[in-house]
Amino acid sequence: MAAVLSCGPEALLSHRSAAALWGIAKGSPDMAIEVVVPGASRRRRPGVRLRRRADLSSVHRCEVSGIPVTDPVSTLVDLASCVVEWRVEKAVNDADRLGLIDPEALRVELGNLPPRPGMACLRRLLGCDALTDTGLERKFLDIVRDAGLSLPKTQVWLNGYRVDFYWPRLGLIVEADGWVHHRTPGEQATDRRRDQVHAKAGLTTLRFAESQVRYEPWQVKVTLSAVMRRLLLAQDGLL
Repeated sequence: MAAVLSCGPEALLSHRSAAALWGIAKGSPDMAIEVVVPGASRRRRPGVRLRRRADLSSVHRCEVSGIPVTDPVSTLVDLASCVVEWRVEKAVNDADRLGLIDPEALRVELGNLPPRPGMACLRRLLGCDALTDTGLERKFLDIVRDAGLSLPKTQVWLNGYRVDFYWPRLGLIVEADGWVHHRTPGEQATDRRRDQVHAKAGLTTLRFAESQVRYEPWQVKVTLSAVMRRLLLAQDGLL
């Protein structure tokens, strides 16, 4: 409170400090308190990391425990500009769990904001620029070909569920999970049930996030190759 008040009447707690106050990220005791002020401000305070934003207005203002703080959307965008991606994803999930904002509403809000640091990261995580099913399938099959592996059947029905990729000889299913369709607890519970049904039928399910298929194809290739090799050895009685 003292840090925010010392920076003027329009100042707001922001970035990692705001995320900690909202309960969607952990703060560090040795980290400077982050405060955002209108772009024209030139105030400086010891122990305060001052951020400036030209478009800062009352619509960004909220209060938590009486402390002026950036609203949840602004806080998530700001957080995405200064921490690693997995922490941003966790913060989005925590914001959803706490009822601050759900990912669908966040996607809409991002579409109404002018570009600024952090937005590209959030858009990628939220699937705003997600691949279509066909595009994701094509990219995954390119990885399979590059690894020199046999091609799977695609979009087939097994045990009452449609699966993305299936190798009948190996009893291997691969699912490519996009953020948009696998984010809520209900959807995740459905994924667990379908994996359990397949497991009871003696099938192996391997899941890759869309972000892995797009940005970490080498990791997908190495993992898929290792699992297929293990299944082949098991079939030949060598495991």
